[in-house]
This record gives sequence, C-alpha cells and structure tokens, in this order.
Amino acid sequence: MDNLRGALLMVLAMAGFSVEDALIKLLAGRIPPGQIIAIIGIGGASALILWQLITRQPVWTDDYLNRKVLFRTMSEVIGTLFFVSALALIPLTTASAVIQATPLVVATGAALFLGQAVGWRRWLAIIVGFIGVLVILRPGTSGFSPLTLLAIGGMLGLASRDLATRAIDGPITGVLLSIHALVFLVPAGFALMAFQGHSPVAPTIQETLILVACVIIGLIAYLTIVAATRIGDAAVISSFRYSRMVFAIGVAFLIFREVPDLWTMIGVAIVIGAGVFTLWREARARRTSP
Repeated sequence: MDNLRGALLMVLAMAGFSVEDALIKLLAGRIPPGQIIAIIGIGGASALILWQLITRQPVWTDDYLNRKVLFRTMSEVIGTLFFVSALALIPLTTASAVIQATPLVVATGAALFLGQAVGWRRWLAIIVGFIGVLVILRPGTSGFSPLTLLAIGGMLGLASRDLATRAIDGPITGVLLSIHALVFLVPAGFALMAFQGHSPVAPTIQETLILVACVIIGLIAYLTIVAATRIGDAAVISSFRYSRMVFAIGVAFLIFREVPDLWTMIGVAIVIGAGVFTLWREARARRTSP
C-alpha cells in the first residue's frame, strides 16, 4: 500500500514539473530566461521562508556554509540555468528526453566518487542508457542541434545536485536545502541576463499569473516528491520519475503541437529501460548487503 501511495505521489510530482516546464517555455518567448529564473527564485524562497516562520522552524543554519551544501546549491543553480535556457530554445520533448538520463549519471557518479559498488549488469545498463542519449541527440547527423547541449548541461548539473545530496550527512532538512538553492537562483538569474545581454521585461497581467503558477506548481511538485520518497520502496517509487516523459509529450503536444520523431522515442525507450533496470539492481544490492 505504501508503494502505491508513493508511486501516485511521484506521478503527481512529475506531472507538476512537466506543467512547470511548459509554462516556463511559454514565458521564454518574451521574458528572458534569466529573469524567469530570478523571479522563481524570489517567489519560491519567499514562500518557503514564510512557511518556516509560520511553523517556527529555523530559516538559517550553519550547515549552509558546509562545502557539500554549497556544492549542491551551485550544482542546482548551474543545472537550472542550463535547463531553463534549453527550454527556451529547443523543443520541450527533446529537453525532457535528455533529462531522463539523470539517474544514470547519478549511478555513475555514485560509483566513481562515492564508492558505491556497481556490478557489471548495472554498468552495462548505464552504457546502454548513454547510447540511448546519443540516439536522442544524433550527433554528426542533420538531426543534431548544438542547442541540445544546453539540456545536457542541465542534466549534468541536476545529477551533480542529486549526488551532493547523497553525500550530505548533516541534519539539514530538504526545505532548508531548497531555500539555500532558491536564494542563489536570484543573483544567478540576473547574471544570466547580463551574460546574454537581456534587459528586464515588465510582464503583462497574464504573464504575471503564469509566473505565479510556476512558483506554486513547482513548490507543490517539490513537496510531493519529498513525500513520495519518504514512504515505500525507494527504487520502486523512483522508477515512476520516468512518467515525466509521458506528461511532457502530452503537454508539449497540447500547448506547442510538438510531436517527437521516431528516433527520439526509441532513444527515450532505451534510456528509461536502462534507468529502471539500474534502479532495480541498486535496490536488490541494498537488500542483499549485510
């Protein structure tokens, strides 16, 4: 029963993130990506800080100065800058397809940097998954766009964030980690605007409402995914992260009339299959370890 509830919560979270991605892409046609990031940072951090104050929980912790926490935050900032830039410039389905490889990169990093044991079957699955990414990107062919490298940068940044989260051994909560990252997104967003030569744009009433929706949906999705990972079998529940691709395809078609080509779908199927197998083998290894 716990696995069922966790899976449903994970699916709801992935639906929320897919909608948030689509709204960001919708806004990026007129509002600079850096400005969107800064506004989401301000809105998200303000909401979480207010929640901490209302519930009489701390807003500041000395763990913010921990090198692992700082590395996690910088990884999330870099990943967000790249991924939001990708959403503005490439199809939503392509950006979402590349993000599906994040668990494979996390598994690779855990083996290389955290000393986690990875057997030959998982290494084979990881290699097959990366081949799936190449099928999606198709480098060296007419279907390749250098702009998809932005999505790769976003995926690597978010994978580094997840790795750093595993390495943090202090008592800092997920909400405090999120506040830390959201606060840093604000200057990072303005820095991206300066780098790209963009000036701030005054959003219309409709665009303001969409920005508010981005903040609210993003926070709800985040809280939902935290709740999902706290119940049931982590590997079973984590495998439902891949439902994000299903929602991304549906939302992209409804809003942008995007239809992914056959090679993209084949690549996504390879990546998801390899990712699910990797999660299953990791869970089995944990259960059999002394």
